[in-house]
Amino acid sequence: MDLKEKLVSSFLAFEEDIDVHSPVHDIRSEAIKTFETEGFPTKKQEAWKYTSLNTVLKHDYSVFPKQENSIEYKDIKKYFLHDIDTYKIIFIDGKYSSHLSQTTHDGIDVCLMSSALNKPKYKQVIETYFNKVATKDSLTALNTAFSSEGAYIHIPKNKLVDKPIQILHFSTGNEAALMLQPRNLIVADENSEVQIFERHQSLTDNPVLTNSVTEIYTAKRAIVDYYKLQNDNSNASLIDNTFVDQKEQSHCLVHTFSFGGKLTRNNLNFYQNGERIESTMKGITIIGDKQHVDHNTLVHHIEPNCESHQDYKGIFGDSATGVFNGKIVVEKLAQKTNAFQSNNNILLSDKASINTKPQLEIFADDVKCSHGCTIGQLDESAMFYMRSRGIPKKEAKALLMYAFSNNVLSSVRIPEIKTRITKIIANKLGVNIGFDL
Repeated sequence: MDLKEKLVSSFLAFEEDIDVHSPVHDIRSEAIKTFETEGFPTKKQEAWKYTSLNTVLKHDYSVFPKQENSIEYKDIKKYFLHDIDTYKIIFIDGKYSSHLSQTTHDGIDVCLMSSALNKPKYKQVIETYFNKVATKDSLTALNTAFSSEGAYIHIPKNKLVDKPIQILHFSTGNEAALMLQPRNLIVADENSEVQIFERHQSLTDNPVLTNSVTEIYTAKRAIVDYYKLQNDNSNASLIDNTFVDQKEQSHCLVHTFSFGGKLTRNNLNFYQNGERIESTMKGITIIGDKQHVDHNTLVHHIEPNCESHQDYKGIFGDSATGVFNGKIVVEKLAQKTNAFQSNNNILLSDKASINTKPQLEIFADDVKCSHGCTIGQLDESAMFYMRSRGIPKKEAKALLMYAFSNNVLSSVRIPEIKTRITKIIANKLGVNIGFDL
């Protein structure tokens, strides 16, 4: 039995534990049918042309984790943001950990997806949000079918959340191989603002496959500042599906930092449903060995007078592979659109590769749209200049690569995240430099 057949069969057992009167019962049933029909994506599909899941799907994954291990704060404290007070929502092997989380949330509605999916109080959540992307594609459908836990965050009107929210998912290695299906829903009402930090981290060398879905809804003049840190173990793979629905005058920023993991696929989709919207998507990828990171982005400009900004930097060493497939769609009514997309890459090895494909589909005639990509190596003249000033070769290379990625870091609004990312970059580049932030 292959993994697809096992998942479909497992859903029948999973369904027995679900209340048939649950508002999501029919949605789940429809979603598993979609997955059964479409299956896992393959390289025959244009959007997956350069990314194969074959090596990831060969494991016999357990779909239902065993009882969680006894994890203490000291075991995972290094993965938290330390120098700042935050709200914390922690999951261990897909289960909410109450003793590690901080559940007191002043003036904001934070609960578990299991509560939002099954309590009458949150019925509107299901009708308004959960069903929107339930079967958007086969992997989102798979998540919809099996997802039972994650974070539901609702920021009320005019609320400025006083400190960032950390959402951390840990896998412990209880299973020989484990598949997780977390789902997060963030709803920011009119004039609200929130900052969120998300991380998926394996605490084991056993294979882990995480198929995550995050939905973000920003109402009028709302601001959502979202950070994803991907620095997992060599046997952990992540498929991260993020859908952003924006209303007029809202601003959503998503920064993605990809440094670790066997295979990482980021599907990031922005839909602008209103005027004077800003969408910001930025990322830094630094990988080596045989790691694979694929950024697949979409910005859909539907109405006029909106902006989008994409800036992705990649540094690839050893036999690492990078993919960037960025698409901007500008509808006929979306006049006065200002859309920018850039993907710049450095190859440090003859065996490293990058496949990049920026795309524009423009149906309006009064727009400012640009896209471009570069692939190259470090500037030898700059290296010579720095070496002539007494800077060792290793440190000179690190400084050049840091400068290459710095314009993405400069837009990070939480200093503690910028410090954490800078330390990771220095570690990835094998140097010990105190970068002045």
